[in-house]
Amino acid sequence: MPDHAHILIGLKPELALSELVGDIKTGSTNHINENLWVAGRFSWQEGFGAFSCSHSQLAGVIVYIRDQLKHHARRTFRQEYLEFLKKYDVAHDERYIFKSVD
Repeated sequence: MPDHAHILIGLKPELALSELVGDIKTGSTNHINENLWVAGRFSWQEGFGAFSCSHSQLAGVIVYIRDQLKHHARRTFRQEYLEFLKKYDVAHDERYIFKSVD
């Protein structure tokens, strides 16, 4: 997708999620910029979203990630993300939720 990425990963409890995401963002930013894949300098927006799932939910999560084009034909990523936050009663401030890449 042009405005977000999904990563499905098994995370050991001793590793901080924020450190892992920081490493992924740093590594991918450097790789994209070194290979000149975009005009100008690429950088990720601040922050990230993370959801956990049980092993029994993996197949459904994989299908969800695979079918992103279908999901976002009906609603934007931002709309879907806000729906998740509200559905699972996650406190948030919409001012800090993903900005459009228009």
